[in-house]
Amino acid sequence: MSLSPLDDTGFEEVIYDKGEPCLVIFSRKSCHVCKEVVPLLEELQPEYAGRFGFYYVDVEEEKGLFQRFSLKGVPQILFFHEGEFKGKMAGQVEAEQVEEKIEDVLGAIG
Repeated sequence: MSLSPLDDTGFEEVIYDKGEPCLVIFSRKSCHVCKEVVPLLEELQPEYAGRFGFYYVDVEEEKGLFQRFSLKGVPQILFFHEGEFKGKMAGQVEAEQVEEKIEDVLGAIG
């Protein structure tokens, strides 16, 4: 299962209109670390189906979104819930780290 791509409009809808608990990875196709992190997120995604969203932003196609968050480098994973920024992870990450952060965001839901 691949991550759902987001453009500017989709980002507004998912993050701010729906307020969905989710993560968004800012990545680019030519990034070697991204090529390791994206499949890791794709493996985790089915565990959280219906409870937590997994999205992808290609920074080369969506430069505005990348600049909006003043991000430096990729990959960057941003976490959101109810339209609020809940934290980020940068660079190479382990599945356990991502799962802990997801549970932290979901735990805040109650």
